[in-house]
Amino acid sequence: MAYPAGMDVTRLFSVEGKTAIVTGGSRGIGYMMATGLLSGGAKVYITARKAAACDEAAQRLSSLGDCVSLPADLSTIEGVRSFADAFESHEDRLHILCNNAGANWVAPLGEFPESGFDKVIDINLKSPFFLTQLLLPLLRSAASTGDPARVIMTGSINGIAVPTWVDNFSYSASKAGVHMMARHLGQRLAKDHITVNSIAPGPFESQMMAGALEGEGKAMVESTVPLGRIGSPEDIAGTVLWLSSRAGAYIDGAVIPVDGGVTGFAG
Repeated sequence: MAYPAGMDVTRLFSVEGKTAIVTGGSRGIGYMMATGLLSGGAKVYITARKAAACDEAAQRLSSLGDCVSLPADLSTIEGVRSFADAFESHEDRLHILCNNAGANWVAPLGEFPESGFDKVIDINLKSPFFLTQLLLPLLRSAASTGDPARVIMTGSINGIAVPTWVDNFSYSASKAGVHMMARHLGQRLAKDHITVNSIAPGPFESQMMAGALEGEGKAMVESTVPLGRIGSPEDIAGTVLWLSSRAGAYIDGAVIPVDGGVTGFAG
């Protein structure tokens, strides 16, 4: 075996020249993903249900690179199709698809409504599957043996370990489903040189975590994290850049906790 004399690490983790989609990219973890991809040289399309918020986020992100706002409601199949059509009117290839848009619902077991279950399953589980399905021709067009197209699903540590402090039954079930769906898709699409992986974030600054992190809540949450802090934008951006660049080209079907050790040392 011939060993290389050295490696260009900058190029190893670069996504320069690639085109990416980040759903739910106007805030929270999606915004962190978009920030990392733009900083790494990718052109990034973000989508969110609220057009004004999506446009405003894209305008801010444009200081880092080429960011395009394509607002869409991904909670319905019609909205997913509309977004896919809109994207295809702009691009003929897609290198990176970050299926990040999500919803949560919290209620006691005896009061959990069907509407809450359906809403969460629709946007967290159905929409990423059908968006990936619809964009497969563009992912295949961008894929090659040495540089696969990438699909990155946003799962959750709640899809790995049972939440102990909140009753979000449909959310935890949907995220466990996301992890398995990514593995299943990754196995099927490997022959097309498309990898599919999940990240499972722990506590980060986001709308879903806002209530838990208010006041003394942040210190309480951080006390449950072995590394002693909540996640930072760099933690998400670094993971996504790794999975999207040449550095992550040989990773497929993985569920990667980004959680400061919460699930790694649980139980």
